[in-house]
Amino acid sequence: MFYDSLMRSKGTAAELEQRRRLAVQRAQEGWLHEDIADFLGVHLRTVGRWVAAARAGGDAGLAAKPHPGRKPFLTPAQEAEVLSWLADKPTAFGYPTDLWTCRRLADLIRTRLGVAFHPNYLHEWLSKRGLSPQKPALRPRQRDDEEVAAWLDEDWPRIQKKPPRTAPTSC
Repeated sequence: MFYDSLMRSKGTAAELEQRRRLAVQRAQEGWLHEDIADFLGVHLRTVGRWVAAARAGGDAGLAAKPHPGRKPFLTPAQEAEVLSWLADKPTAFGYPTDLWTCRRLADLIRTRLGVAFHPNYLHEWLSKRGLSPQKPALRPRQRDDEEVAAWLDEDWPRIQKKPPRTAPTSC
C-alpha cells in the first residue's frame, strides 16, 4: 500500500492534468479535501498540493509538465549524418572490408562526432530506425553454377542415403 502511493498515477499527461483540474474545481465548489481524495483515489496531501498549485500559478500551475527523459546523444543532424554513412561502403572510411558492423560504426561515431556508443546499444539504436544487420552472401570466387547443377543431378542421388528396406510381407 505504501509503495502504491509513491508510484505515478496511470494515464496520459492530459488525463492527469484533467484529474488535477477536476480536484480544484470540486474544492472551489465546496467539497472537502478528504471527499475529493476518496473520489479521485489519491492521497489527501495530493489534493492539497493541487489546490495550492492552482492558487499559486492559476491554470499554469495545473498544466501537464513533460518528462522528456534523457537528452539524446546525437542531434537530429548528427543522426542523419550517421545514417548517411551507411549508404557508403566501410572501405570508404578506411576499413579493410565492405562489411558494416556495430563496432565499426561505433568507432566511426566516436572519432568523427566525439560520442561514445556501446556496440550493443548501437544495434538497438539502428533497429529503432528500421535498419537490420546485413551480411553479404559468401560465394567462392571459383564457383561454377553449371558444374554444381551437374553434380546435384548425377552424383548426389548416387551417394545419398538409401531408404531402409522393408521386410517382405507374407500373405
